[in-house]
Amino acid sequence: MALFKRRPAGKPGEWYYCIRHGTVEEGPECRAADRLGPYATREEAGHAMETARERDEAWRTDPRWNDEGRDDKGDGGA
Repeated sequence: MALFKRRPAGKPGEWYYCIRHGTVEEGPECRAADRLGPYATREEAGHAMETARERDEAWRTDPRWNDEGRDDKGDGGA
């Protein structure tokens, strides 16, 4: 048994989305590896998975990170 319990990092007043429990939390409740955030409002935290999907899609289609269609010179075959 541990002598000291590790407390999740974060501050009250910050909102998080726990991906393990599928819930919105104020302040640190679950461990950092299981949550997204911090968000400024409860509503923003409630849309965390949608925001993550949108950001993931933007990243996947960003030409600065998309190597498809490039040759060895990195100029897109031009």
